[in-house]
Amino acid sequence: MSAVPGRWLVVSVAVPPDDDGLVTEGLLLLGGRAVEEREGRAVTHLPEPPAGQVSVEALEARLRALTGLAGLDVRLTWQEQEDWAETWKRGLAPRRITDRLVVTPSWCEPERRDGDLVVTVDPGMAFGTAEHGTTRGCLRLMDGTVASGERLLDVGAGSAILAVAAALLGASEVTAMEGDALAVPAALENVERNGVADRVSVEETWATAEDLPLRGPVDGLMANIESGVLRPLLGAFADTVRPGGWLVLGGILAGEWEGFAAEAAAAGWTQEAVDADGEWRSGRFRRAG
Repeated sequence: MSAVPGRWLVVSVAVPPDDDGLVTEGLLLLGGRAVEEREGRAVTHLPEPPAGQVSVEALEARLRALTGLAGLDVRLTWQEQEDWAETWKRGLAPRRITDRLVVTPSWCEPERRDGDLVVTVDPGMAFGTAEHGTTRGCLRLMDGTVASGERLLDVGAGSAILAVAAALLGASEVTAMEGDALAVPAALENVERNGVADRVSVEETWATAEDLPLRGPVDGLMANIESGVLRPLLGAFADTVRPGGWLVLGGILAGEWEGFAAEAAAAGWTQEAVDADGEWRSGRFRRAG
């Protein structure tokens, strides 16, 4: 298992007018756990690199190589590990995602309506709150798709928010796969917190094209990661989901969607719906039955 870092490198990058999501994608590819925008700057946290491997120049060069953007304004600061828990609490509040699906942190009490399904999630060291457009998009697409009694996979589960929501929507068995040892404790806590431990299991494992089909056939699969990780797995997803089953994917930027959807079609997926949330796109696909 990975060791918990003593401190985090906070990377802040000014977002240029012609960015089109490139800075966000670049920070995620660098290993950022999540990216938030603060006053025109994209901010992420990276695990502490080895001594001597931290400099503004080095990170700017890596971002330039990943995004094609030159002259980026990059700033670095440090944040101690014990400060993290308070950092991710800032600004989190209950969110109504659909007519019946509500996501809330544990320290808040949301307004409830009859028939509401409330997902209580504290991200801790994991990515996955309703503050991010990709998460909201996946949840919206799942509501009305997940059927009672289904067996599902959540690939790159993070905080297990999608897995928990799937169980509350009626799935009888959900396997949440998460390879980041720092994220797994938060996922396990969220499963317990929502009373779905009898239906949701969390495994500390990375999804691979070789392993996924061995877990099938499943009725549906969710994966809210990033397009660079999703693309090589589209064929494996098709080999894992039963004929007629569904696929909900998030983490694709608007400018990438057309090409991504074409690759999904080539892998045997029929696009059924697209959710747009700011610069992010999420999609629901169906495997031919």
